Amino acid sequence: MNLLSSLDLSQKEIATLLDLSSRLKRSAASPLSKSSPLLALLFEKTSTRTRVSLEAAMHELGGSCVYIDSHTSQISRGETIHDTARVLGSYVDIIAARVYKHSDIEDLAAAAGVPVINALSDAEHPTQALADVYTIKQVFGKLKGLRIAFVGDIATNTANSLMVTAAKTGMQVSLVGPDACVPSRKYVDAASKYSTVEVSDDMEDGLEGCDVVYTDTFVSMGEEAQASKRRKLFAPYQLNSKTLRFASDGARVMHCLPAHRGEEITSEVLDGKSSIAWVQAENKLHVGKAILLYLLNKVS
Repeated sequence: MNLLSSLDLSQKEIATLLDLSSRLKRSAASPLSKSSPLLALLFEKTSTRTRVSLEAAMHELGGSCVYIDSHTSQISRGETIHDTARVLGSYVDIIAARVYKHSDIEDLAAAAGVPVINALSDAEHPTQALADVYTIKQVFGKLKGLRIAFVGDIATNTANSLMVTAAKTGMQVSLVGPDACVPSRKYVDAASKYSTVEVSDDMEDGLEGCDVVYTDTFVSMGEEAQASKRRKLFAPYQLNSKTLRFASDGARVMHCLPAHRGEEITSEVLDGKSSIAWVQAENKLHVGKAILLYLLNKVS
């Protein structure tokens, strides 16, 4: 089994992973210590939280990791993802990859012969979405019936995975961004099978009744050449103390980080009492452990 897309996870599998995350967060045991599996981290893009949380997760479970930077591997000299995957699959027990093209993560999974985790592609960020809904459940004690707004770049990989995962847990989804930024119809349609998904270009309307307000960078990796244009386009969608008032009383703020303070979110909000971004970041560790155990078929 792989974790390539939020679309692939059933509602039962999501619930299993969230419950397992809670068990692991409470436990100091190392359920993999006897088998000591090896995780390969193959990253084409930079990473802090996803890389370190997966490394720490595997170490805490009793396994070990090897980090492979694509720029210093043979991929940089033209070796295909397929060939790389066939070799890695003979060395390690599981692979987590951060790639530019989603098709590469699919090629990797097809050739590796071991479980593959999508640690971010241009289409999705499924491990992040699982950590997000786990955090919301931890804070609110439930998921079904809550309303979450994703603000800013509603066509991003994080938005795609989050809307599908949140909808599958019974949350209502509001996507709030400029008309020029059109969310993926594929992911909107998939999420709409499980819950309501609304799209708005108005912050006040889009945040109304929302229990959770989520934002992400306005300039994603690989979009640096368009930075100035994108900052101008998304500027009206900054999450600040004024726009946060449009949401429900007691609404919580999430950000998958890294944050560009003063752009998509102000420091006042990110560091304020409404923010659960730091709990969200910590929970990537616990959810990472759950994903590893589940894919390695070590769930008891």
